[in-house]
Amino acid sequence: MYVETRVPLKEVMRVNPTTIEAEATVAKAAAHMCRDEVGSCIVLSGNVPIGIVSEQDMNCKVVARDLKPSSVYVRDIMSTPLITIELDKTVGEAAQMMIKHRVRRLPVVESGKVLGMVTVRDLLGVANELNEIMSDLIVINREENYAMGICDRCGKMSDDLTPMDAVMLCKECREEERLR
Repeated sequence: MYVETRVPLKEVMRVNPTTIEAEATVAKAAAHMCRDEVGSCIVLSGNVPIGIVSEQDMNCKVVARDLKPSSVYVRDIMSTPLITIELDKTVGEAAQMMIKHRVRRLPVVESGKVLGMVTVRDLLGVANELNEIMSDLIVINREENYAMGICDRCGKMSDDLTPMDAVMLCKECREEERLR
């Protein structure tokens, strides 16, 4: 069971994503991305999202071709169509959509309006947190699995072993330890 897949997107998305008009230059988009410390801008025509421009678009379509960023327009290098996800979806659904469309960023929309952005990094952050929790649960579960066995102090078989000072003790040995 993958618990993390049912986390609502609104819990992990970044609100107020960076946007840029399609008629803006790549230099202006890069400045916005630097200012906001992000790797992409959602491209708008009016207030309607029509594409996305990323660092990779800038590197491959402008820098690698030795073009001048101040003379290239965002509309000419943006990636389209814009793949979006609805606000009421989950982390798991976002991950599946990213895999299907081979994208690393998904604008989160509601009624056609962009409310946020979710990235692969955001999804991995959720997975990492849950992996830590699962590791702690596994440790607890392992302790329960050792409830039956041989007491580390007296060597007798017991169905009531409990960890105490890094050793597994039966009920009698725990009583003796408490009396000391």
